[in-house]
Amino acid sequence: MKNNGLTKEELIRYSRHLMLPEVGKEGQQKLKQAKVLIIGAGGLGSPAAIYLAAAGVGTIGIVDFDDVEESNLQRQILYTGEDIGKEKTAIIKNQLKKLNPNINVITHDEKLTSSNALEIIKDYDLVIDGSDNFPTRYLVNDACVLLNKPDVYGSIFRFDGQTSVFNYDDGPCYRCLFPNPPPRDAIPSCSEGGVLGVLPGVIGTIQATEAIKIILGKGDVLSGRYLVYNALGMKFKELKLNKNKNCPVCGESPTIKELIDYEQFCNGVKEKNKEDEITVQELKKMIDKKEDFELIDIREKIEQDMCKIDGAKLTSFTEIIGGNMEPFKNIDKDKKIVLYCHTDNRSGQVQSMLKNKGYKNVKNLAGGINQWAREIDKEVPIY
Repeated sequence: MKNNGLTKEELIRYSRHLMLPEVGKEGQQKLKQAKVLIIGAGGLGSPAAIYLAAAGVGTIGIVDFDDVEESNLQRQILYTGEDIGKEKTAIIKNQLKKLNPNINVITHDEKLTSSNALEIIKDYDLVIDGSDNFPTRYLVNDACVLLNKPDVYGSIFRFDGQTSVFNYDDGPCYRCLFPNPPPRDAIPSCSEGGVLGVLPGVIGTIQATEAIKIILGKGDVLSGRYLVYNALGMKFKELKLNKNKNCPVCGESPTIKELIDYEQFCNGVKEKNKEDEITVQELKKMIDKKEDFELIDIREKIEQDMCKIDGAKLTSFTEIIGGNMEPFKNIDKDKKIVLYCHTDNRSGQVQSMLKNKGYKNVKNLAGGINQWAREIDKEVPIY
């Protein structure tokens, strides 16, 4: 039997595929020969990987450098409580091999960067982007364009999900839709804004579906179309996308011909100034010494109800950004102020606002309350 043929076991395993005229034995052999790379073994990567493995995609690559955290378990369905603290790539490989021992799982336990992206992606037929940050999305897009690989995109936030297929059959790429990223921290992450646990299951499954269609060469691939899903309203909306002839990476006269520094590109600002930050250890000393300063929690009320640092004044990032500076009106502009949020992104924005209004001694708590929970108060939940 040829290497790309199907064994008796595989004929039985994939029999429901073989009965589909659009798949059949030839299509199943295409799946067996295919190589798909999944960027991110999280909420989107988990369901995508499960269904690709079950479908018999012969080689599945996984790129991730994180360990499993307890807060992952609400939506990242490949992991259990026993996996907390372990490498995601090791767990996902074991789980996929249990599901389908006929497939090959390649793990890349490292962060995807401009220095390794082309080398990693080049050996795969297509990429499923399950990342959760703008630098990686732009990096994946540009690498796929340079290597001429389809980029099956997905993103999630709160109750909303979006998905499309970029750089397929001369179709538009991610930069045709979003040439430049939004300002740094303008859009909160899922860890800051939350996400419905089942939402990535919907979007990740759609990504797996599109990958299978691309491999089979069947159906109407989601290229030139941007699918938007709202779980609360249970509504799908489709937007038409056209290729942008002025796109900096896939246009008629591209200016991007190699991978760039994506962290700097997506931040759009200078690196954080360490003099503007305060560590959790330094804050703990200030509290213990009963120093005269203002500690202000700028998270949303729903977060503050979960946990807080004792003695902090409570306000809201949403209200501050909306123009409500009332919490700061009675604070002397020379007095020391320490701001904190979930990590340190939103508090960093408020810090900049206060400095622009003349407050001279404003510090941002590095790592936010999550870092406080890790190093100072183990009773505070990390969320």
